Formats: sequence, structure tokens, C-alpha cells
Amino acid sequence: MEPGNGTQISEFLLLGISQALELQSLMFGLFLSMYLITVFGNLLIILAVSSDSHLHTPMYFFLSNLSLVDICFTSTTIPKMLVNIQTQSKAITYEGCITQMYFFILFAVLDNCILTVMAYDRFVAICHPLHYMVIMNARLCGLLVLVSWILCSLHSLLESLMVLRLSFCSDLEIPHFFCELNQVIQVACSDTSLNNIVMYFSAGLLGVGPLAGILYSYSKIISSIRVIPSAHGKYKAFSTCASHLSVVSLFYSTILGVYLSSAASQNSHSSATASVMYTVVTPMLNPFIYSLRNKDIKRALERFLGR
Repeated sequence: MEPGNGTQISEFLLLGISQALELQSLMFGLFLSMYLITVFGNLLIILAVSSDSHLHTPMYFFLSNLSLVDICFTSTTIPKMLVNIQTQSKAITYEGCITQMYFFILFAVLDNCILTVMAYDRFVAICHPLHYMVIMNARLCGLLVLVSWILCSLHSLLESLMVLRLSFCSDLEIPHFFCELNQVIQVACSDTSLNNIVMYFSAGLLGVGPLAGILYSYSKIISSIRVIPSAHGKYKAFSTCASHLSVVSLFYSTILGVYLSSAASQNSHSSATASVMYTVVTPMLNPFIYSLRNKDIKRALERFLGR
């Protein structure tokens, strides 16, 4: 590798969560189990929704899309991590790193966008129930998902192309278990000021923007629920968005936890450990949240598994 020339890079080294050899077998078993549970759980949600005609509604259409994105999101990082543990290798090719970073950004932001679309769906359902099926028609639902995919793909492509212009020196160790954008930028030896501007601007636009949309939707939902006269009516209205609210809370609290742990500690391995929460744990728990708190999904799963 020729120092300072980004085109000559052959590979990066992913240092992972822990370099203790005695923990490698435990970590392999733990992450393999969580990955299989994530894929199997989210796949069950997709199959249950597609096989039950009663669930062919906007809410469950978005839920099946969220499950698909969660499978893809986890699959961008964990399989490579498992291969590295099994082969006792820390290497990832330069092309592999850029590819992994592209798909990680794509599905992370897409997860956020789908959650925002789901919040809008609940807002229309509770605040405008008489016009729900007219507003949330099949064309609009498909368009919302399509626009989310296009927007996130373009954003991810921009971030990846910005990294391709960087030069890297001899120190190519990334203190993480995957090619996380910020960590890759930090090991560059060329000027990264433009990359940081784009990264933080897009984080504000595609991170804070959807969160503001979710908060606005739920502020309107709460206002609508408060005017319902009966306690049973209030409970029924709130129960339709309880699962989504739980998933949103889990998603943003884990991301906030990663940010706070990174800000409080200079230890990059602490940040890598905290990142496990939103890259693995959150996608794994989403199917459990929806299946345990949603009677329609629970019944659909029972019918599907009982065949």
C-alpha cells in the first residue's frame, strides 16, 4: 500500500468489540443466535402479513417493509463479523468496506423513514378515521415507501462517494466490528472537513427531521385521544399505536445511548459495544414487540404456524 494514495488500499482491519481470544467463541455463538432470531422473527412477520388477507392494510404493509429493512440492516454487519471471528481474521477489503458502509447507511436511514411513515399512518387513522382508507390508499402507501427507498439510496450513495475521494495512510485499523462512516473518516489522512459537514448536515436532515415528524404526529394523536369521552375508547385508540411507539422509543433510545457513550468515553471499543444495541438488539426485539402487543399479528402467526 502506498501511503496517502486512497486508490492503493487493499483492506482495512476491523478490531471488533473485544480482542480477547477467550471471548471469541462466546461472541460467535451469541451473535449467531441473535442474528438467526432476527431473521427468523422478522421473516415470520412478513409471511404472516402476506398470508392473512385481514392484514392487507396500510399499517401492516408498512410493518412488513420495516421487517424486511431490519433483516437487511442486520445482514450488512453480522455475517461478516461472524466470518471474521470464525476465521480469526480482522480484514475487510477496501471495496467490501465501502459496500458495507453504503448498505449500512441505506438501511439505517430507511429504518428511520419507515418508522416516520408508520407514525403518519397512525396519525391519519386516529385523527381522521372517517377518511383513513381514502387518504391512505394503495397508491400513496406504495409511493411513500418508494420515495423513502430512493431518498435513502441517494443519501447513502453521496456519503459513500464522499469517502471514495479520501486518501488513507498506513494506519487502517477501524476500532469497530463494521465499517461505520465516522470511524472510516477518522482513519483518513486527507482533509475530511467536507465529509464531516455532509455527514452532520445529513444526520440533522434525515435524523432530526423524521424524529420531528414522529413527535408532531404523536402530539396530534394524544390531543385526539384526550377528547374521546370513554376510557375504553381511549384505550382502544392508543392500543393501535402502542407497538409502534414502543419500537420508536427503542430505536431512538439506543441511538441516543450510542451517542452519549461515544461523547462520554474516548474508548472506541465502548462505542462499538454500545452500537450492538441498535444494529442487532433493536431489529431482534421488533418482531417480539409487535407479536406480543398486537392481537392481529398474534392471531395471524398462530394461523400461519398452525398450517
